[in-house]
Amino acid sequence: MKCYLVKDLMVPISEYATVPEAATLFEAVLALEEAQEQYQQSRYSHRAVLILDKNKRVIGKLSQMDFLCALEPRDADLDQIRKFNQFGFTRKAVALQQEEYLKKSPPKLDVYSKAAKLKVTDFMQRPAEGEYVDENTSVDMTLHQLTAGSNLSLLVTRGKEIVGVLRLVDVFAAVFHAMKESETQLLDGTT
Repeated sequence: MKCYLVKDLMVPISEYATVPEAATLFEAVLALEEAQEQYQQSRYSHRAVLILDKNKRVIGKLSQMDFLCALEPRDADLDQIRKFNQFGFTRKAVALQQEEYLKKSPPKLDVYSKAAKLKVTDFMQRPAEGEYVDENTSVDMTLHQLTAGSNLSLLVTRGKEIVGVLRLVDVFAAVFHAMKESETQLLDGTT
């Protein structure tokens, strides 16, 4: 099996969806859509947008889940319903209560319009300590970091600079192909 380094599999920042920290959710959605269209050599599309400060340094990430969470209504009554599971209610019971409550909410187009104007910094996730990996780390060593933290991606560093994103999907593809190659060699007797 080829010994991959993180830099062999990462997506460089220049090919990743990015927006400045003053951007709105709508601008971030457009950046994500554009990156997905431009990055066609992979079957796997981008699922997040990186947020850059005024010095073009990564300060956070906005995932698809973060986008969807921004659409959720924010009020005290709904927050109380979400806490029902703490009192032994099933997920289904909580979901039914949320559904009943949301039926009385404003129309979705209004929700989408309001969410589009929100700032990305209000919903982005700031990278935690375990979400960075040096570009010269072997993928074998990085596997534990991905799985132990249940990370879908890691920010790739060169010194103190973030230079790319290592996506779980790319690591999986590399490992799968290496496994397939290894098994094919065993079956062919060419080891």
